[in-house]
Amino acid sequence: MGSGTPCASCKLLRRRCTKDCIFAPFFPADDPHKFAIVHKVFGASNVSKMLLELPVQQRGDAVSSLVYEANARVRDPVYGCVGAISFLQNQVSQLQMQLAVAQAEILCIQMQQRDASQSQLNDDADHSMGAMQQMVVDDAAAAEAFLMQNGGGGGFPQQLMSSYGGGAPASNVHIYAQDHLKRESLWT
Repeated sequence: MGSGTPCASCKLLRRRCTKDCIFAPFFPADDPHKFAIVHKVFGASNVSKMLLELPVQQRGDAVSSLVYEANARVRDPVYGCVGAISFLQNQVSQLQMQLAVAQAEILCIQMQQRDASQSQLNDDADHSMGAMQQMVVDDAAAAEAFLMQNGGGGGFPQQLMSSYGGGAPASNVHIYAQDHLKRESLWT
């Protein structure tokens, strides 16, 4: 710094601050606590050696890291910043577990809703099939009556009647329709 005010490191170490002082750009005189804590944990000589080994553009980041680590060591002398990192990693693990539980609960609720809607669709399909079955039986009866009136001779083939529901029990048509709906269901 030359003839001006010495940097925080030179002030703390009670030495003259030269213009090529390695600490001057990073430890200004108005923030003496910053250098004091780094000096207490790492020592001025070690910090000086570390900074001299680094390229000039990386020295600012290195000083920030040293200050952070020194503050962490003062708060937790045993673990330092590793203790903070471990705490945060444990917190992340717990949150991931909570997230997995929440996702599983959401999946269960979605499956329950899907099953309920599928059950509702099946109930609606049963009702629709009953109405459709009645229409088929009515159409078959109308076709047989038409043939009888127009000289069909009353010999409406039984196979044709059974394929349209006439002459066949209503439950067979209903069962066929349910099986057909089950095979073409989007959810199975």
